[in-house]
Amino acid sequence: MNEEKENIVVQKSYAFALEIIKLYKQLIEKKEFVLSKQILRSGTSIGANVHEAVSSESKKDFIHKLGIALKETRETSYWVRLLKDSDYITQQAFDSLHSTCLSLTKILNSIILTTKERYFPNIHNS
Repeated sequence: MNEEKENIVVQKSYAFALEIIKLYKQLIEKKEFVLSKQILRSGTSIGANVHEAVSSESKKDFIHKLGIALKETRETSYWVRLLKDSDYITQQAFDSLHSTCLSLTKILNSIILTTKERYFPNIHNS
């Protein structure tokens, strides 16, 4: 558990999931049910996959789980943009959520790349 306290991607993905849950509640109040479910699923999945990666069985499994978290981050970014462009969220809300998505993307990319280089140096990474 102490490792999680020191792990920035665990902390950031969990805090982001909480923000997504708040957004979901606001969207439900506005009677928006389809997009709200999509962003709830993808936005909370990021942290779930990061947590699974922390408990992975191997380095390949670790990379795989973080890769899924990365895909979910990109999907969440899409839903955030769609919500802004359809006037369900403000520019300010968009800026905050999108900034966190970009930050998570950079962190996850970095961890994946570093892990691949460290543990699988002979495999060409694409």
